[in-house]
Amino acid sequence: FQMDRTPESYLDLFPLDAIVYLTPDSENGKYFTCFGQRARDKVYVLGGLVDESIHKELTLRRAREQSLQTARLPIREYMVRAPNARNYHSETLAINQVFDVLCTYYETRSWSAALRAGVSAGKGYVLPEAAGQ
Repeated sequence: FQMDRTPESYLDLFPLDAIVYLTPDSENGKYFTCFGQRARDKVYVLGGLVDESIHKELTLRRAREQSLQTARLPIREYMVRAPNARNYHSETLAINQVFDVLCTYYETRSWSAALRAGVSAGKGYVLPEAAGQ
């Protein structure tokens, strides 16, 4: 993957209708298809907000304020909540985890494989076949 760094805002670099802001609070997970035919002209913003704490819906509000499309990884659609002592379940991933998911999806075209690669067990989600183990 080619990456460039620039001090310019993504809002100034790309048309608004091409930008898709990835946020765990988006309702658009079931139909999120990166790297598909319609997604080739899209620019995905990951890690639009890096913070040590999780602020519920902050990235979603930011995207809405900027009139941007949003999407989330389809964790709810492909994974199940795993029982754990703390009853902890989070769909919020670090930038490197999101990148791992997207790279694996690009290579395999399998959300199951991609989510297995990027969503750690500590997030409280597992693939259905692993839930019984």
